[in-house]
Amino acid sequence: MATLRRLPGMKGSRVLLRADSAFYGHATISAATRAGAAVSVTARMDPAIKRAIATIPDDAWEAIEYTDAIYDQDTKRWISTAEVAEVPFTAFTSRKKAEHIDGRLVVRRIPELNQKNFDQPTLFDTHRFHAFFTTSTLDTITADKTHRGHAIIEQVNADLKHSALAHLPSGVFTANAAWLVLAVIAFNLTRAAATIAGTGLAKATTATIRHKLVTVPARIASSARRITLHLPDQWPWETAWTALFNHVGGSPPPAPTT
Repeated sequence: MATLRRLPGMKGSRVLLRADSAFYGHATISAATRAGAAVSVTARMDPAIKRAIATIPDDAWEAIEYTDAIYDQDTKRWISTAEVAEVPFTAFTSRKKAEHIDGRLVVRRIPELNQKNFDQPTLFDTHRFHAFFTTSTLDTITADKTHRGHAIIEQVNADLKHSALAHLPSGVFTANAAWLVLAVIAFNLTRAAATIAGTGLAKATTATIRHKLVTVPARIASSARRITLHLPDQWPWETAWTALFNHVGGSPPPAPTT
């Protein structure tokens, strides 16, 4: 926290810790709150969480539409609409009272596709619920949107782990530090290239970008002091590659004649 406070523009600002359910524990959340940070941590669907969700009135749910669809890991489908609501919640009530942490549970629900054939289906048979515990002062919809932003960081980490960072550690600290810097530079350049190439690759992984834009099966030929790049015929990524090529400089101008 002390390091964060020294960053430009952070003086007087409140830090928000965002994390997935692996960090939903008293040690992590209490340490953050003691340091003065707010938390936004995905909650495991344990009995206490389910009881809290069941107390949310039907008229409390507010419909939201996502600008960009999000992928739901449970249903294995893209979600563009959902409903959100919140309920006051005290976490870790199984511990001593002094260790309880007050906050609220922000819940997102989407219709369950595979509803069970019961005469009177229960709450958790008709919807999928995603809850997170937060101590922030953000309104419900903003809190939900802010919390979902942590998935972007996780995707970046996963991408790096499946590429350059898969080769760590080397056993030498300085070598690892240098490799990390190079990995981040390569990642940023690759992402920038994909964005320039068009919307089709803007959200692709670096492995996909390397396959479609970088490791191109082309042939280089030279004639009359000119270099010609022969690209594949009927190549589906020709438009994207050409857009990137032209953006970074394109073909050099013809040599002046004397």
